[in-house]
Amino acid sequence: MSTSQNASSLSQFTETIVLVGLGKMGSALLEGWVDLGLDPRRVVVFEPQPSARIIHLVTRGVRLNPDHANVGPAAVVVVAVKPQVAPDVVPGLKSLVGSGTVVVSIMAGRTLHFLETALPDTAIVRSMPNTPAAIGRGITVAVPNARVNPSQRELAEDLLAATGAVEWVDDEGLLDAVTAVSGSGPAYVFLLAESLARAGAAAGLPPDLSERLARATVAGSGELMQRSPLDAAALRENVTSPGGTTAAALAVLMAPHGLDALLEKAVAAATKRSQELAG
Repeated sequence: MSTSQNASSLSQFTETIVLVGLGKMGSALLEGWVDLGLDPRRVVVFEPQPSARIIHLVTRGVRLNPDHANVGPAAVVVVAVKPQVAPDVVPGLKSLVGSGTVVVSIMAGRTLHFLETALPDTAIVRSMPNTPAAIGRGITVAVPNARVNPSQRELAEDLLAATGAVEWVDDEGLLDAVTAVSGSGPAYVFLLAESLARAGAAAGLPPDLSERLARATVAGSGELMQRSPLDAAALRENVTSPGGTTAAALAVLMAPHGLDALLEKAVAAATKRSQELAG
């Protein structure tokens, strides 16, 4: 769905959305919804420590921490609390969930089985966003349970798309690898910038200049890849002249025990840890 279509859908939304938890991801979602035209009066937020930005949205109509009895069943309940507190928080949401409610979870590691046990007979979407959601450039992968109908899936996508692209899978087991690639992936990119800056300093550049060069190069290359119709391999080849400086560096990075092998091991380790955390 395009951004304009998403904005139109949210600007016309007249039911209640409950958002539970206003950490970085929850806050990014709420601000994205409002920026796309959602009437703040449609939103109920539960957060014990609201930020100044959220307090400002309260002045525009967002309802903050009302009694559950005064909310009633919502069209959507978005669960954005830390997974550690989920066993205490999620069962208490039953009064907010009706026969037509879809629950959208962005909690890492909390499975559909966990959510279905806490909220029986409920339409549930489990999703995995990533931190570029904070600037509207995230990507979220979502998986529905069997109770989610097409209109609920569309609504969930409208809400999740407020922070970036949305992909859907049918196999929940894939979310462990998704977590390892896109959920943890920003950290790998930031490490690349760190390592490139250190390598530049080791080659003789002033450390502050090397850091600025690395930061701008990683950020600019990411933006180029975002805008280009070419895939990453083609973009890499476009930078690489036979026998040139880039080719010399890539011979090291693409060696049998180079970057490909390291990232494969890293993603496998993150996938395994995600499986362990999910139980």
